[in-house]
Amino acid sequence: MDNGSPIRIAVVGVGAFGKNHARVYHELERQGQGVKLAAVVDTDVARAQAVARPIGCTAFNTVEDLRGRVDAASVAVPTVDHLRVAAALMAAGIDVLIEKPLAANLQEADELIALANANRRIAQVGHLERFNPAVRATLPLLTKPMFFEVHRLSVFTPRSLDVDVVLDLMIHDIDVVLSFVKSPVKEVRAVGLPVVTGKVDIANVRLEFESGCVANLTASRISTERVRKLRFFQPHEYVSVDYTRQDVLQFRVTNEKKFSLDQLMGMMDSPSDVPIPGVTVNKPEVQAEEPLHAELKSFITAIRNRTTPEVPLEDGRLALAAALSILSAIDEHMRRANLSAL
Repeated sequence: MDNGSPIRIAVVGVGAFGKNHARVYHELERQGQGVKLAAVVDTDVARAQAVARPIGCTAFNTVEDLRGRVDAASVAVPTVDHLRVAAALMAAGIDVLIEKPLAANLQEADELIALANANRRIAQVGHLERFNPAVRATLPLLTKPMFFEVHRLSVFTPRSLDVDVVLDLMIHDIDVVLSFVKSPVKEVRAVGLPVVTGKVDIANVRLEFESGCVANLTASRISTERVRKLRFFQPHEYVSVDYTRQDVLQFRVTNEKKFSLDQLMGMMDSPSDVPIPGVTVNKPEVQAEEPLHAELKSFITAIRNRTTPEVPLEDGRLALAAALSILSAIDEHMRRANLSAL
């Protein structure tokens, strides 16, 4: 690949989310970001053609058709096919961005990491919330986070019902919390239930880390409202992140006054311009951007510079390992509560 020429990109799997990858790559191409959406691939030829036609790229129905035609590809096929598709692409000399979760199990995740190293490929995992401007604006605020309260609630849709809510939704927050805490998980406690599908639709999790930090996470895909919020406490501070609004608020205690947990949580309901005695409120500047734009631009930069991606496969493996431990804990809780047969 000539450093002066556009990076030729393909999207493999153009279902609900793959279509977004194709859309954003095409937008980046039109913005002169040094990328060209050259092809889309899907086993459903009609679906591939429907995506390719308005964009003006080529539609294929197998990844083998991409050999020699593209430099990189987004892998947005079902999770069970990640290893097969990404392995074929990397063997053909094609860099990959693999959607989350990285793989169906840890053995496959390890195989993907080994293949990326053996083939000297740039390989990134698609943990989208890492590129949320609010998350990025929070990074400079981190000192020693010790307690997280995270909620990710969605109304029911028929999308991604091949996986449970932990691997579908909660894994976003697992990845963000892991990237903030940077400490191994020590203990997992979890409860979850299937409600409208055959897999877990709602889950509540308590993670304890070696650092002493504790994270409570709740995820639901059967809620009546859509909530995407992360809150955490660190010495003398409380930080609230709203993923959807791309908004961050930092509350810092400036004197010896003590606040109860309920008082601190209630501060979020107060307007940020209303003074709170003993507390300073900081609202970091956030540069609004669609997270997928930021993610794919980061992938393109890593390809062009041959540098480690911002979210390498190893991070995807860490998030997957935590998610699988959570699912194991949920299964154990269901057995103890005699729910397994229901």
